[in-house]
Amino acid sequence: MDFRAALLDQTKAFGDLIATGDPATPVPTCPDWTLKQLFRHVGRGNRWAAQIIGDRRVAELDPREVRDGKPPDDPDGAIAWLNEGAELILKAVDQVGTDARVWTFLGAKPAGWWIRRRVHEATVHRADAALALGTTFDLPADLAADAISEWLDRVCVEATKHHGSPVEPGQRLHLHATDAELGPTGEWTVVNDEDGVSWSHAHGKGDVALRGSAKALLLATTRRGTAADLGVEVLGDTAVWDAWLERTPF
Repeated sequence: MDFRAALLDQTKAFGDLIATGDPATPVPTCPDWTLKQLFRHVGRGNRWAAQIIGDRRVAELDPREVRDGKPPDDPDGAIAWLNEGAELILKAVDQVGTDARVWTFLGAKPAGWWIRRRVHEATVHRADAALALGTTFDLPADLAADAISEWLDRVCVEATKHHGSPVEPGQRLHLHATDAELGPTGEWTVVNDEDGVSWSHAHGKGDVALRGSAKALLLATTRRGTAADLGVEVLGDTAVWDAWLERTPF
């Protein structure tokens, strides 16, 4: 998958969608935020990541110290600012090298890690904007599937550290995408065993299993809609799924 192209495309699509709405529109899936705040979050986040990469930081960057972290007041200038932020990430990676180690919230990672992370930040927040504006949200199955994988990478580290284990010891959660073109990459099994919480593309029975399109599974797992509203089938112990949602805030 070409994450570089996806970052530019998803950022542009996000900005184009935001531009169609009133900046004061509330965003229900990001409580207390408006479209204006959502736009600034994504735009400044890209510049934050670009600065971490470009400066080869080994410690977190205070968001208040992001260079040009505030968009211009005029709408056209704000959209240009947003798209430039995505381009800055790519330029920063090229400058330091894809494999250069830099700070991330999961520990030191290759600089190129940030490209994929920011792609999926844009996709999920584009979904937030679409839900706020009452418009449809489309996402290619392969990109939605990779977003789930990237989210699970984070959950297995972050949720356990900050919110308690997303699945109890001995439990298994299984996700099955119904998009035929995905093949083995359309299945995910999360387990909590003697090695801790981890996930794989393994096919197997879970204490709870969810079936639906990759896009619907992504929105359900990131709490952008209920499984029922998204047409996702939930099989097995629903308490395991409820605990997952409670312990994995996006």
